[in-house]
Amino acid sequence: MPDLEGWATDYAAGTEIEDHFHDAHQMVHAISGVMRVRTGNRIWVVPPGRGLWVPARCDHAIRCISLVRMRTVYIRGGDGFPGDVRVNEVTPLMREIMVRIADGADASLMPHLAALLMHEIAQTGSELLYMTLPEDSRIADLAVHLRDNPADRSSLGQWAGYLGMSERTLIRQIRRQTGQSFRDLRRQARIMASLELLSQGIPVTIVALDVGFESPSAFIHAFRSTIGTTPRRYFARKGA
Repeated sequence: MPDLEGWATDYAAGTEIEDHFHDAHQMVHAISGVMRVRTGNRIWVVPPGRGLWVPARCDHAIRCISLVRMRTVYIRGGDGFPGDVRVNEVTPLMREIMVRIADGADASLMPHLAALLMHEIAQTGSELLYMTLPEDSRIADLAVHLRDNPADRSSLGQWAGYLGMSERTLIRQIRRQTGQSFRDLRRQARIMASLELLSQGIPVTIVALDVGFESPSAFIHAFRSTIGTTPRRYFARKGA
């Protein structure tokens, strides 16, 4: 049975935790607030009701988008854990286990809590809540701009002009660097931005326009296509 250790702390909005790693695996969960986490060339959004699994010795940096009440469980020993970073749904049971461990559970309870937590982690699916930052600095700048300015409606042709390349070259480079089309990359950036806003309780109708969609219905359709469900149902599952 693995050894578990909990950590509970609150971070103000805007807090940045610089790049670091741990010798233990960890499940990072915010019982309230939303985090943006960078691991390698990926930027993850971790809304309430989700947890970020970070394997041991994986470099990561965290930015707290809002006030974050973080509860983390460090896991040492044991087999069969995921070897990659992923966002998992945090079930109500998993949430209570993590809070109990982070708040200092009695040592006699730890083996039972560990068994339950491992079972819950194995049963929950991962969610693709990340953007990949390309190796090419020009395409990376484009991806970061789309993430930070989701309502920007600049066309593919305009971006090709900004970056000093032809449209065909830009299309090819985006596909090679991200595996996506320009349209899909922009939609992914908008959905990631919307998760940060929705997590703060901003209404869907306002978020839809703030991240660049022409209507709430267009936003909901894109959200469902990317996440697999509607914003309302997604956040109804968070168990917070």
